Amino acid sequence: MELTANPFTHALAAKEKQLGLWITLSSPFAAEVTAPAGFDWVLIDMEHSPNDYFSVLGQLQAYAATPTTAIVRVEWNDPVKVKRLLDLGAPGLLFPMIETVEEAEKAVASTRYPPRGLRGYSGASRATKFGRITDYAARVEQETTVLLQVETAAAVDRAEEIGAVDGVHGIFFGPGDIAADMGKVGRPMDEDVWSLIRPAAEKLIAQGVPVGTLVQDPAFAADLLRDGFSFVACGTDVVLLARAADGLLAGMRKSLE
Repeated sequence: MELTANPFTHALAAKEKQLGLWITLSSPFAAEVTAPAGFDWVLIDMEHSPNDYFSVLGQLQAYAATPTTAIVRVEWNDPVKVKRLLDLGAPGLLFPMIETVEEAEKAVASTRYPPRGLRGYSGASRATKFGRITDYAARVEQETTVLLQVETAAAVDRAEEIGAVDGVHGIFFGPGDIAADMGKVGRPMDEDVWSLIRPAAEKLIAQGVPVGTLVQDPAFAADLLRDGFSFVACGTDVVLLARAADGLLAGMRKSLE
C-alpha cells in the first residue's frame, strides 16, 4: 500500500488558491457537519480550543472521507506534540508563534525523520495504516504540509528569512496576535495591522512562498486571494454558529413585533 498524496501540499506548490474554514468546536460530529461542504482545507485548532488528541483523531476521521485537507494547529513548537499528531495521521501542521529562523528550523525538524530531523519512528501508527503503507518513511516528508505562523511585528519583519527555511510550505499571518503586539488587541482588521502584513506578504509572494491567514470577512478574504494570498480561511465554525443563532432569534423577534 502506498502513501496517498496530500492535495493541499501540491496545490500550494502549484500556486492554486485554497479556501479554508477554521474548526474549533472540538467535536467529530460537528466536523462531520462541515466536512461535505467542500472547503479545500480546514484548520483543526489545538491552541485556542479544548481539543485533545482523541477529539483531533475523530475530526481527522471525519475529513478523511472528503477531498478537504485537515491541517492541525499544534499547541506549541514541541517535537513530542508534533510526533503524536503526525502518528495520528495529520496531513499537515500549523506551528504558532514562530519568531526566528531557529524556531522555524526546529519546527521543520520535528516533522522529519533522522538524519534530516528528529521525529521518532513508529512503524504501526494510524499514519501508516498500522504498518500497511510501505513507502511512508520515504515519502511523508514531501507530502506533509508545514505552515509557520508569524504573530508579532518582529516576526513579520523576519518573515522572508523564516519563509526561506527549507521544508516550509507556507507562512501564515496571525492578525489577531499581530494586532495585540501593536497595542491594538481585539482589532485584527485595523488598517495599521494590514499595513504591516501586506508588504511582508508581497515580499514572500515575490519569492514564491505561499502566504495565508484567517479573517472573518469573506469579502476581505476574497481580496487577499486576488492579491496573491494562497490559502485563506474565510470563517470559523463557532462564529458561523453564533451568527446564525443570533440572526435566527433576532429575525423571529422582529417577526413577532
